[in-house]
Amino acid sequence: MSSKGGSGKGGKKAAATKIRGKAISRSKRAELQMPVGRIARLLKRGRYSKRIGLSAPVFLTSVLEYLTCELIELAGSAAKDLKKTRIGPRHIQLAIHNDDELSQMLGSITISSGGVMPRIEPVLLPKGKGKKAAAPAESQEY
Repeated sequence: MSSKGGSGKGGKKAAATKIRGKAISRSKRAELQMPVGRIARLLKRGRYSKRIGLSAPVFLTSVLEYLTCELIELAGSAAKDLKKTRIGPRHIQLAIHNDDELSQMLGSITISSGGVMPRIEPVLLPKGKGKKAAAPAESQEY
């Protein structure tokens, strides 16, 4: 039996690893930049469920990566509009509040050093000349 080399559990495992070759991470298999293994570990440690499927951390990682890319892209364009080369908290704040979907999802959060959104109440704005000329003409009619 020992001449065949593979009797027992250890022999089968050793043979299987030689056949398999180099290990490929789940992040590389899914073509993601964020770590799938870390998300899986955090899901398990967080005790959100007794059991977690194999595709759940991959899906969650892909959603997080998409949202991150979307936010960074919008913040980058906000920084470019302000003629800056680095993205700061202010640019992230502007990106979140100028996008409808991100504003709905992240509208209630507070970003440190993000500032406030520029807004002037319509009551405080001066009335235009076109409105003043039209209003007296209507009131003068008998």
